[in-house]
Amino acid sequence: MPTTQSIPNAEPDWAHDMEQRVLDRALERVAVLGWNRRLVRAACAAEGLGLGDEELLLPNGARDLAALLWRRHDARAMQALGAVDPATLKIRERIARAVAARLEATDADREATRRLSGFLHLPTHADLGATLTWATADLLWRWAGDTASDWNHYTKRLILSGIVGPALTLRLFDGPDAADAYVSARIDNVMTFEKWKAGKDFDAPVRKLTEMLSRLRYGAKA
Repeated sequence: MPTTQSIPNAEPDWAHDMEQRVLDRALERVAVLGWNRRLVRAACAAEGLGLGDEELLLPNGARDLAALLWRRHDARAMQALGAVDPATLKIRERIARAVAARLEATDADREATRRLSGFLHLPTHADLGATLTWATADLLWRWAGDTASDWNHYTKRLILSGIVGPALTLRLFDGPDAADAYVSARIDNVMTFEKWKAGKDFDAPVRKLTEMLSRLRYGAKA
């Protein structure tokens, strides 16, 4: 009877380790094959995986491979930010530093990131691109010290997602200077918005509606 050690799938870290190895093989081939099913098959074959193992490891094919590279870049950015104490920076500087780290995290895989960007901009994969960008924005805001749990939690991530995605595209196709200028201008917009909404009671309309419905249901208070 085979032991646990003789069965690759029984190893706790087998899937994670193999995902990273397949991703490495994909990065070696993406310039020729592009980001598609052929790339997935070639990368898996290079690691000795048959179709069954490929289906088990990457059931969504190129989409799963795309998520692996995106999250590798997220991890690389967070590792770089680990050397920075956000408490020593103003909020504007924190956002700028966080976005810069995420953009710089792609530099080692420039060609692969270009192919990945094109893949995620296809209509059939736009949902994945939005999901991954939102997750990145969440990581960056958490590093920056954001603890909002109300609607601000969502607006901050929505706004930062709208900065990270276009900035990455600009860096890939127009260069770092264009991306940096875009980020700086957008952060100025964010700071202006934050100042404007400070002190605003955005819950007031909902609260007033609730009070009105309560009076209709239970009558005015004496």
